[in-house]
Amino acid sequence: MLEAHDIDVFYGDAQALYGVSFTVQEGELVTLVGANGAGKTTTLRAVAGIRPVARGDLLFEGVPLRKVPAHRRPGLGIALVPEGRELWPQLTVRENLELGAFDRAARSRSAESFDHVYELFPKLKDRAGQLAGSMSGGEQQMVAIGRALMSRPRLLMMDEPSLGLAPVVVSQMFATIRHLRAGGLTILLVEQNLARALDVADRGYVVETGKVSLSGTSAQLLSDPAVRAAYLGV
Repeated sequence: MLEAHDIDVFYGDAQALYGVSFTVQEGELVTLVGANGAGKTTTLRAVAGIRPVARGDLLFEGVPLRKVPAHRRPGLGIALVPEGRELWPQLTVRENLELGAFDRAARSRSAESFDHVYELFPKLKDRAGQLAGSMSGGEQQMVAIGRALMSRPRLLMMDEPSLGLAPVVVSQMFATIRHLRAGGLTILLVEQNLARALDVADRGYVVETGKVSLSGTSAQLLSDPAVRAAYLGV
């Protein structure tokens, strides 16, 4: 479904990604793990079109993405739940969700999408008229995920969904990720909590200083001594 071949990404003159390559097959949950500043978020931003790819190839279902602007990528089936949620705090829950369905095809099915989101997160239906900025961190993350789902994605990218959440809410969030994965949604997950990420993922890529240093199945990465020492402290 998604293929990255030797992509380079820059912020001005500073290079953030160096020849990064990875694949995500339809129906998979693939995770990118690594330390802060390794290039994980930049990778998702490149796929979403927020950061341009300077060199290399990026394909979604065989379609080259480099010339597709960010605002057209949700129409292809790509959605991003950004780090820090990035909601419109002065808009209501429902208004934030509506903004996820700005693509014409998504708007035409918005009623069905609202039903899906409210079934997944019943609390959002009860609080549809509440300002998003007045909600707890976990509730805001529900809105952020719901907003992405409103675009009816085939690939859902999630950037640090557990960031800043209480442990019990983190467990709920990963239960939601499992549920979405079980429903057939393809997911590309960025998460610093390696143990949690690999517990739900099929495969993973370790990103270090802008490069993929290691890849494998979740079991392979969890059993790798270097990975365990660097990210699990064992």
